[in-house]
Amino acid sequence: MLTDYSRIVVAYDHSDLSKKALKMAMNLAKQDMKIELVVFMVTQPVRPMVYTYGYAFEAIQDSQREEVNAIRKEIDEEIQSLPNKTKSVVMEGNPGVMIVEFVKQNDADLVVMGSRGLSGLKELFLGSVSHYVVQKAPCPVFIVK
Repeated sequence: MLTDYSRIVVAYDHSDLSKKALKMAMNLAKQDMKIELVVFMVTQPVRPMVYTYGYAFEAIQDSQREEVNAIRKEIDEEIQSLPNKTKSVVMEGNPGVMIVEFVKQNDADLVVMGSRGLSGLKELFLGSVSHYVVQKAPCPVFIVK
């Protein structure tokens, strides 16, 4: 066995960096068929605005749900190419908090996620979600840049 990991969680938001993180996690998982790969996505709840009434609010929710389902289908097709046990999970809430809670509840050994790509000097700093996960996760966090 090349790694000491049994469950890797990829924090995925469909950004270019999270796609890169997924590829890296898949490469890690390929090293040992005993590694379970979990792709974890967090949607933020749609909050009704003062000017959004009835059907408009429902249409926004439906649109978000359709987009998430399409992304999840795309991910499931990609990770099913692995011989490993794989799954994708979607939850709603604050991304940083939900990632850390999921990792704790599911005994993950490693989190793989993208950093936030910003310009200029801000590149020296992690995005708020990745920073939170690095600080609070009970396991190592692999940040992809």
